[in-house]
Amino acid sequence: MQVEHLEELIRLEESYWWHVAKRELVVSLLEKYCPAPGKLVEGGIGSARNLLTFREMGYDVEGFDVMPGAVEAAERRGLPARLHDLSQPWPVPENSLRAVVLLDVIEHIEDPVAVLSQVRQALGPEGSVIVTVPAYQWLYGDWDEALGHYRRYTCSLLREQATQAGLKIKRLTHWNAFTLPAAMAVRSCQKLFPGSDRKRAEFPRVAPWTNRLLRGCAAVERWMLNRMPVCCGLSVVGVLHK
Repeated sequence: MQVEHLEELIRLEESYWWHVAKRELVVSLLEKYCPAPGKLVEGGIGSARNLLTFREMGYDVEGFDVMPGAVEAAERRGLPARLHDLSQPWPVPENSLRAVVLLDVIEHIEDPVAVLSQVRQALGPEGSVIVTVPAYQWLYGDWDEALGHYRRYTCSLLREQATQAGLKIKRLTHWNAFTLPAAMAVRSCQKLFPGSDRKRAEFPRVAPWTNRLLRGCAAVERWMLNRMPVCCGLSVVGVLHK
């Protein structure tokens, strides 16, 4: 991740609709599949805003990240975090974790199966891992390159990697369908009119009323997800277990 992108996360994760909506989605999945108490580790913590929410839910939390700035952001919030390569053995006892959270992380890693294998070792028998990844390789573009993505995902690819790591699927669905048409239009324009000025990863700014509207759309979609899978969307969401 670019240092500039981490700084942007720190500015936006409290209120920007995408971050808030994803956090609310993950909270609902944790409550359903592996509720607190217990030990929760988030890999790739960004600004550590999500860890703060997970602690408020009653988990004993810890964050792992390869960026010193992310660890420092967690420590400023009074949250435990450490520098750690997720593909290496995790510094926790085997079979000890109630929950693992990997939000838009494994697309940054050349060998995601190695990371998921370490998750399996650390996860307790009743635990779950929540994974989100960007969807559709045909949407791969400047944004992905700027963020250092190796790939975008389909549900079948995430299932395949989870299976190779020895994990089973509890839930697999898309998320963020309501902005998919806009993303398709933007990516099409970028491919038709490429430009070097697009090599920075910045979240598009929206007016306050638009931010509220998008949060409302996400809430409706989250209600739907509690009842049925969503067949398309800009993210793939998986709930995995041993």
